[in-house]
Amino acid sequence: MPIYHEKQRWELCALHALNNVFQDGKAFNKQSMDELCQSLSPGSVLNPHKSMLGLGNYDVNVIMAAVQRRECEAVWWDKRRSLEQLELDNILGFIMNVPSPIQLGFVSVPIRRKHWIALRHIEGAFYNLDSKLSKPQTIGTTSAIFLDFLRSQLKQKGCELLLIVERDVCELRTWLKDPTS
Repeated sequence: MPIYHEKQRWELCALHALNNVFQDGKAFNKQSMDELCQSLSPGSVLNPHKSMLGLGNYDVNVIMAAVQRRECEAVWWDKRRSLEQLELDNILGFIMNVPSPIQLGFVSVPIRRKHWIALRHIEGAFYNLDSKLSKPQTIGTTSAIFLDFLRSQLKQKGCELLLIVERDVCELRTWLKDPTS
């Protein structure tokens, strides 16, 4: 089965990350994301959950609402915790917010913006499904390699991690090896 991977358009990285994590190109589109923004701030002239230019740049609130439409939840990962506490088999995927340099043609500007990327375990391997990549990038086949990758990413200033889990996994906290912790 081929891995689904959307490539970057406009400022739609949140949309691409959602479709990539759910492995479904029809899960969300720009219209459904804009409707979520509107539902989060009804009646607002300038919606605080997306770009003023209407090109995307959706915030975490939109991602969380979108995930809920798929009977899942987005759980924010507290970076002070050990990644070894994660029960990877119970996590559908990950959406990470990472600092990303702005490119003007071939020139990188020293200003960093935030960029949403999807990470997922598919058929025995962990993949980076970043929409800025030309194709999915294999991270590795073991949990240890994947956790090392997450650890290195989370060291970046401003990097945040969301666990995408089914609703019952969220309620029972079985995304943790010890749900009582």
